[in-house]
Amino acid sequence: MRDKIHLTEAEWRRKLTPEQYRVLREAGTERAFTGKYARNRQAGLYACAGCGTALFSSATKYDSGSGWPSYTAPVSEGAVDAYRDQSHGMDRTEVRCARCEGHLGHLFPDGPGGQRYCINSAALAFWPEGDG
Repeated sequence: MRDKIHLTEAEWRRKLTPEQYRVLREAGTERAFTGKYARNRQAGLYACAGCGTALFSSATKYDSGSGWPSYTAPVSEGAVDAYRDQSHGMDRTEVRCARCEGHLGHLFPDGPGGQRYCINSAALAFWPEGDG
């Protein structure tokens, strides 16, 4: 894992779109079925929109029916961190980018193999297989 990224709020606001800022820096959630990667079927890697760290592979992506991109596992150990989230009167597990601590979404125990990483498209950038 590369070094952690620490930017000021002003630097994050310059770097990110308003929707990316709301999701990544303010723990926002996009509406179900509105994210650009919810139905993406291309092979490739999904990276953090904030810092470019590879987070999830299309090989672990599946259609959970939830309306958000869902994955069974991160691309590597240590790519994401999990935190207890008791906001909005719920007890959930928040998922953040391990490098820039951007909010990605939540982890639920109902996916194939027991885990579903439910991630906001606004928190992601997509690198199609074969690019770069």
